[in-house]
Amino acid sequence: MEMSAAELGELLNGEVIGDPSVRVHKLTKIEEGENGALSFLANPKYEAFAYETKASILIVNSDFEPQKDVQSTLIKVEDAYSSFASIMDKLVDRSAKTGRHVTAFVSPGAKVSEEAYIGPFCFIGEGAIIAAGVQLGAHISIGEGTIVGEHTKIEAGVKVYHDCEIGKNCVIHAGTVIGSDGFGFAPQTDGSFKKVPQLGKVIIEDEVEIGANVCIDRGTLGATRIARGVKLDNLIQVAHNVEIGANTVIAAQTGVSGSTKLGASCLIGGQVGFVGHISVAPGSKINAQSGVAKNIKQANKSWNGSPAFAFNDNLRSKVYFKRLPDLVRRIEDLEKELAKDQSNK
Repeated sequence: MEMSAAELGELLNGEVIGDPSVRVHKLTKIEEGENGALSFLANPKYEAFAYETKASILIVNSDFEPQKDVQSTLIKVEDAYSSFASIMDKLVDRSAKTGRHVTAFVSPGAKVSEEAYIGPFCFIGEGAIIAAGVQLGAHISIGEGTIVGEHTKIEAGVKVYHDCEIGKNCVIHAGTVIGSDGFGFAPQTDGSFKKVPQLGKVIIEDEVEIGANVCIDRGTLGATRIARGVKLDNLIQVAHNVEIGANTVIAAQTGVSGSTKLGASCLIGGQVGFVGHISVAPGSKINAQSGVAKNIKQANKSWNGSPAFAFNDNLRSKVYFKRLPDLVRRIEDLEKELAKDQSNK
């Protein structure tokens, strides 16, 4: 890639501030910017680097007003982060491979498109369907009757159990397991536990991205469902019969217990825990390390703490919590004064 500021400005529909003829041929972080490099500023925490960076061109948000001299040519856009991502996307080699590695095993009853790629030591079970443009890395297992939609990319070591459905244009990263048994055991009178058969499936809709080492359990009956556009970070547990609404984003180490339903467009921080059989309203924002123990019925509201409650109320409570030792001392002093007054009467 080599482009001028003028060309980038036109591509991104942005306003060029500075020399439109300056050219770039590489991408760098703002703190590591150098001559010939393109970088961006989206987070205000990094603004100080904008005045120090040697990057030739800097993509910034349209409301950015420099407080000091900036050496870089600026391109002002509506969303600097998304604009920089679009430039990175153009640099990614998306040429799809086709064919089967000699070590792959494809069951006779499986249907594999000639336009798909099956990597080393893959297993494709009986009745599985692998659509055109699918890219399977090494050591992947696709169970019997499972469907993988067009142009989905699955990285090394992923295991997809039987009768699951994965949509189009999904990305599933290494080590993830889809369709494993839900955690269902019925307590017996003798204190033991009887396993409840898990007869459902997992349905993953189009445009979903799933991080590394995620576990998504199949439904006991019916389906565990991940809706279109969901983004899951690494190390997430999704239990049986969970439903995650469209375009919800979940950060690492979150656990969602069985039959819980998360609405569309939720933003879930890291290490959040959800109890089972609850519903979370669309647009909910759950702060990191919160514990959600009951239904959230109000849409587009922020929550914090364990058990989680309204974000602003939680912050106020923390202010009072810090003052508890002082408040206790004041109460004790008042009780002593009251006791003195009573004894003097």
